[in-house]
Amino acid sequence: MNPLEQRISTEIAAAGDWLPFDRFMALALYAPGLGYYSGARQKFGLMPQSGSDFVTAPELSPLFGESLAAQVAQALDATGTDEVWEFGAGTGALAAQLLAHLGDKVRRYVIVDLSGDLRARQAEKLAPWRARIEWLDSLPAKFSGVVVGNEVLDAMPVQLLHFDGAQWLERGVAVDGERFAWSDRPTTLRPPMDAVPGTTTEIHPQAEAFARTLAGALERGAAFLIDYGFPEAEYYLPQRLGGTLMCHHLHRADPDPLSLVGEKDITAHVNFTGIALAGQDAGLAVLGYTSQANFLINCGLVERLEHASLGERSMALKLINEHEMGELFKVIGFAAGTEFDALGFTRGDRSHTL
Repeated sequence: MNPLEQRISTEIAAAGDWLPFDRFMALALYAPGLGYYSGARQKFGLMPQSGSDFVTAPELSPLFGESLAAQVAQALDATGTDEVWEFGAGTGALAAQLLAHLGDKVRRYVIVDLSGDLRARQAEKLAPWRARIEWLDSLPAKFSGVVVGNEVLDAMPVQLLHFDGAQWLERGVAVDGERFAWSDRPTTLRPPMDAVPGTTTEIHPQAEAFARTLAGALERGAAFLIDYGFPEAEYYLPQRLGGTLMCHHLHRADPDPLSLVGEKDITAHVNFTGIALAGQDAGLAVLGYTSQANFLINCGLVERLEHASLGERSMALKLINEHEMGELFKVIGFAAGTEFDALGFTRGDRSHTL
């Protein structure tokens, strides 16, 4: 076993030879110096030849950040704030795009990121704006500003539940010789679905806790969270027998998080109904919910394409094509304090589906 696998094995033994999957996922992704996101591995890139595992929208096209900047600018004006807070800034590409197009509207740009390696890469990319940027490990007790998070919720650890036809079981991880293996235990936890035998699915207490924490800390401002996922009625369809848990390694997807631990990303789709209710119950107002395609088009992406080269148009279309990012990715917006008609939800708002 590699050092990360050895650390996880030690924790499994200390926990009585069984570790709930959300704890396993947290260690696999974020164990200091060893986890996938906290280590030095190349993660973001267009092609596997770079050693990367996946690509995100800001790396695909700068028009993503330029369009999002239109929404952030409106939110800054509407809420009377001058700070932008980004969670999980990756390579810093989105921050660079936002800072370039928002200009003097942003007095302070705060990045909340746990990865020291990614912070170093962000600092290099964002050198022109260094005087305005600050890095934090966590949210302060109170703050005001506009929050953005692109592909943050999907990387938050999930709990796995399995229905054997008679009862629900929580799926965890044990050690079998020199390998990790699945191990199920009875649980009182339940997903919001009528399941058929053999169903495995996820619940998202950490992502929902994040929404509640954000609501408690954000005194005045707005938040826009972008990720792949569904409303609850679609997420927990009986036909989705295997859930949505997925791994990404060298631009290939696989469903096995117990192999190549620390060398590949582990994600799950987002239950946006749970996120909306968690934020709303904690005091935020839902500004809207829609597909990434609708959101970016509302924010002026099509008009920006008129001035783009053929190559730039080709890459930007991946952001809105239904069979690529346009439909699978969704955007949810929240407001704290002053509510306003958010630009990104002008047409195609699907809040009624949450």
